[in-house]
Amino acid sequence: MNDRELKEKNNGRTRRQGSVITGGNSGIGLATAQRFVQEGAYVFITGRRQAELDKAVALIGRNVTAVQGDITKLQDLDGIAAAVKAEKGVVDIIVSNAGLTEQASIDSLTEEHFDKTFNLMAKAPVFLVQKLLPLMTGGGSIILVSSAMHLMGIPGHTTYAATKAALRSYARTWAAEFKGRNIRVNTLSPGVTDTPILDSQATTSEERESLVNMYLSMIPIGRLARAEEIANAAVFLGSDQSSYLTGSDLMADGGVGQV
Repeated sequence: MNDRELKEKNNGRTRRQGSVITGGNSGIGLATAQRFVQEGAYVFITGRRQAELDKAVALIGRNVTAVQGDITKLQDLDGIAAAVKAEKGVVDIIVSNAGLTEQASIDSLTEEHFDKTFNLMAKAPVFLVQKLLPLMTGGGSIILVSSAMHLMGIPGHTTYAATKAALRSYARTWAAEFKGRNIRVNTLSPGVTDTPILDSQATTSEERESLVNMYLSMIPIGRLARAEEIANAAVFLGSDQSSYLTGSDLMADGGVGQV
């Protein structure tokens, strides 16, 4: 038996036909797409900016289709589902990953900020799953990328943490709702990860350093996560190695949400 045959025998994820990853053009989403392709999957990545998607496709290199769209718009979600159906016909893994972080204290929080956060990270995942569910195969896996912050109270994160808590609730509800369909649903809750989203929270290098030091003071493992480490956890949840997990929350958080 050669290496490829051994990999296919021991690793159910190599037989996956189609995986959809929102926000797959950067950060955790891009790292997850790269890891899935390494494991033998075909990935569909989504994002709003075509130029960023093109760069991601070049980095992934093979077994990838980029579908441009705004997942807060239901017609764009229809387009994503149509593209997957036309090219592969089925979906084995959904990774709802697209997100943003905008901090706002309660006294300065605006309706625009609230709607922007909830539309992307609480509304869009519901309708993403709704649109793709008819294409899902038995043994499929839905991964909702939440955050350790759904367990924590950090000033300035009223809307962000609430949307991540919503994802945790969805996983519980859908795990029960999909009983008998042989579709698993879990949340993946990263800690603070060194990605462009972290960079977007600061306007200067000094501000970023101060922000990172604040987070580091809270993390038992003593460093930020790498996107590749969160991708490794996503591979586990998407594979048959996690076949007895549903409705659960995998905390890949360096301990920040545990102590």
